[in-house]
Amino acid sequence: WYQRRVREAVVSTQSTGDAQVIKPAEAERYQIEQLAEAEKNKRIIEAEADAEAIRLKAEARSYAIEAKAKAEAEQMAKKAEAWNEYKDAAMVDMILQQLPKICAEVAAPLQNVNKVTLVAGPNGEVGAAKLTGEVLEIVRNLPKVIEDITGVDMSKAMKISMGGN
Repeated sequence: WYQRRVREAVVSTQSTGDAQVIKPAEAERYQIEQLAEAEKNKRIIEAEADAEAIRLKAEARSYAIEAKAKAEAEQMAKKAEAWNEYKDAAMVDMILQQLPKICAEVAAPLQNVNKVTLVAGPNGEVGAAKLTGEVLEIVRNLPKVIEDITGVDMSKAMKISMGGN
């Protein structure tokens, strides 16, 4: 396109009645100036496009972070609402989910025992029945321990969550 511009410059100079003709050195200088201007404009446009792409990426990231934060906040609000509405039942549910782990921890020391010597109690129980009874007694006391720790009466809360009074 620069050759066309050079020709146009020559033609416009000749058509105005001036008898001057652009000298080859001036034409070359004009050509170099035009190429430099075009290169400068190209770099400006590329830089603007890069800046716009960076801005759009940052805007998209910002939108994604905001959407994720809103979703997490909604989820937390729903959990809080559920906890408020069903706090005892939710606590019992959470405890019941942990109960197998609690029982495993209670029974864990028995795995390291090589020998157990049981002495008969006043009612005559002895052997495996006595040991099983001891473990069951610990598990039976768990609701009271849980109530002491959490303040939730598991028996009452379970009755309410099952539709009882």
